[in-house]
Amino acid sequence: MQAYRTLEATFARISALEDASGILGWDAQTLMPDGAAEGRGDQIAVLRGLAHDLLTDPGTADRLAAAADEDGVDDWQQANLAEMRRAYTHAAAVPRDLVEANSRAVSRAEMTWREARRTSDFALLRPDLAEVLRLQREIGRAKGEALGLSPYDALLDSYDPGLRQAAIDPLFAVLEAELPGLIAEARARQAAGGPAPVPEGPFPVETQRQVGLALMRAAGFDFTRGRLDVSLHPFCGGATDDVRITTRYDEADFARALMGVLHETGHALYEQGRPAAWRRQPVGAARGMSLHESQSLTLEMQAGRSREFVAYLAPLVREAFGGTGPAWEADSLYRNYTRVAPGFIRVDADECTYPAHILLRTRLERALIAGEMEIGDLPGAFNEGMHRLLGLTVPDDAQGCLQDIHWPGGAWGYFPTYTLGAMMAAQLFDAACRAEPDLRPGLARGDFAPLVGWLRANVHGKGSALGTQEILTAATGRPLSAEIFLGHLRRRYLEA
Repeated sequence: MQAYRTLEATFARISALEDASGILGWDAQTLMPDGAAEGRGDQIAVLRGLAHDLLTDPGTADRLAAAADEDGVDDWQQANLAEMRRAYTHAAAVPRDLVEANSRAVSRAEMTWREARRTSDFALLRPDLAEVLRLQREIGRAKGEALGLSPYDALLDSYDPGLRQAAIDPLFAVLEAELPGLIAEARARQAAGGPAPVPEGPFPVETQRQVGLALMRAAGFDFTRGRLDVSLHPFCGGATDDVRITTRYDEADFARALMGVLHETGHALYEQGRPAAWRRQPVGAARGMSLHESQSLTLEMQAGRSREFVAYLAPLVREAFGGTGPAWEADSLYRNYTRVAPGFIRVDADECTYPAHILLRTRLERALIAGEMEIGDLPGAFNEGMHRLLGLTVPDDAQGCLQDIHWPGGAWGYFPTYTLGAMMAAQLFDAACRAEPDLRPGLARGDFAPLVGWLRANVHGKGSALGTQEILTAATGRPLSAEIFLGHLRRRYLEA
């Protein structure tokens, strides 16, 4: 097994370089002074270039071929080899100079995006975003040629192995057909019930932070291997055994930060729960971003907005913020946390209208990658789509096409995974509730152990030893279905 063992050592070094990049990237979005941006971009580009060189070294291809014929390789090692080959194919398709050029372009665009979003000035971002798009088109073409895929499918595969546009289209078509009526019915039902009283602030940031930390502890976050910070756009990042999550605070609305913390904690629990014996190998990585998003949404949407959990949360926040009156009762909080109201901002959207945001972004990025739309047309196309899908007139670019960091951050092919993750979350939570009778009663006590234990066994501990659909089918008994997600929405918004 000499070839295989050498490959393991190589991929462990690659993992260490990726971890270093992850911590530098976290720092860039949380603590780094703006004036350090150019140097930080160079640092990350060099690390990514070194990782790329290790992965695409001619000896890697030779060892992959040799390891296929070695005796004594067990099932996990075979799966690890398959993931190594996939990583090699993706990396070898993209020249090193293109990897570094993309990394530098992304670093520039991310910093420009901060100012463009603050000033609602798309023209400021346009040149840098156009460069990122040009490079993403090149990367998509290069990977597509190596994998026998279209450029967009090749980009999808980078974030979710095996995911194809042909699989997304029928699922999204069901949502596009069913959601408008469901949203209209839910809003009419809520209007008939009248508005729920809303807790009045201000809500001090430090108090919000302490409540968020309490929820992380309740969910099982390991603070010896992670931390909570603040960023403009909430995310989960960092490194192996050092998982960093962020949120953002609004003193007028504590729910936004708390639900953001639950969301990112779901991601973090997946990272902290990956199989320890394989944590520096490809087979020990999270399977893909759809499944990753399912973990954040299982915690935030399925569990965190359930009646049971809100019954636990209500006295906790009432005491923390010194609240009194009907607005602090569990029923009022639940009605506010499950209110359906079309809005401009994706990350603040309710779970009924959220898919519309993703349908729009998926269409736009497909058209941009295919060259069917130019970057200068993005604001107008975005605004038109928001009006068509949600009936909203976008007032400015900050609340329109500038609100997300994904495109300037080089994450093209990522957006579909959010709604696929929402569907998976509903399917996984349904299966977990059937398997664990104490799950819902546990949430009413602030006890996430039945849920997280089930996820550890059925998702987190699988790493990438199986494909996404294999993991989902083994855990729930069926492949991904839009109907389970829609059934969840009907029960929560039309029947409860």
